[in-house]
Amino acid sequence: MRAAGHNPRLDQLLAMRTFARVAELGSFTRAADDLGLARSAVSQLVRQLENKLGGQLLNRTTRKVSLTAEGEDYLARCQRIFAELAAADDLVARSRLRPQGRLRVDVPTAFGRHLLMPALPDFMRRYPDIQVDVRFNDRVIDLVREGVDLALRVGRIRQTTLAVRRVSNTRLVTCASPKYLAQASWPRRPEDLLRHRCVSFVHSDTGRSAEWSFARDGKRRRLRVPSVLAFNTAEAPVAAALSGLGITQTSDALVASYLRDGRLQMVLEDWIAEGPPISIVFAHGGRTSAKVRVFADFMANLMRGWRDQHQLPP
Repeated sequence: MRAAGHNPRLDQLLAMRTFARVAELGSFTRAADDLGLARSAVSQLVRQLENKLGGQLLNRTTRKVSLTAEGEDYLARCQRIFAELAAADDLVARSRLRPQGRLRVDVPTAFGRHLLMPALPDFMRRYPDIQVDVRFNDRVIDLVREGVDLALRVGRIRQTTLAVRRVSNTRLVTCASPKYLAQASWPRRPEDLLRHRCVSFVHSDTGRSAEWSFARDGKRRRLRVPSVLAFNTAEAPVAAALSGLGITQTSDALVASYLRDGRLQMVLEDWIAEGPPISIVFAHGGRTSAKVRVFADFMANLMRGWRDQHQLPP
């Protein structure tokens, strides 16, 4: 990128943050709404920054905005600068202030309703200067694009740009209500499920029912069972099983209390497979924020307490 003349009227940090938001959202209009600026002001800031640098950072068409090769390099450096600034600010704030500010959190619906909601009053009492926006969501989101500080994720994390903190493992258990099992033969091997009424989870992104997983003698196998019912939330198949509508397979974290009190019974106990891990993921530089750090610790402790209470796997 070639050198250019200095513009004394340009607030470069503001221009850098504006450029980064346009690049992350792929739109001048969305960036303007997010930053609370006029679209003309956003366009002018990016244009002034490009003039100062002497190169084009963004490709603009009537349909979309995309990064140039130079823009990609510059965005990466901007993000590192923002992370360092956040860390510096946080270092000072931690020495004299409690964690504070608005925190945006994304969690799976079942976790949010059954674990997070009952525990939130305690967190809010401990950290009264934090305002928490919680989203219940069963799809994988782009944390940066949607302005989320941290999220609880179930399964493998494919986004290499995110910081990951694993908090729990799970097992996949197959279960049904005593009412259903009283009128149906108990399955002894996975293939027996093909003759049962099965209730499945449907992936929202593919529209396909999840395969059921089994493991025995160190060997793992998958089976696609015919479903009489399928839902796109993890809670619904459990509710259907509790109602006696069929057999379901789900994470032990969702059914531990029902297995303990007898409302559900486990079948194929010799075929239990390891389930997806549960992790906390952070947006770029988010781990350095005091409010993010204390909420991540809170969620991790919540998961550990729930696992220990119900004798879930370590």
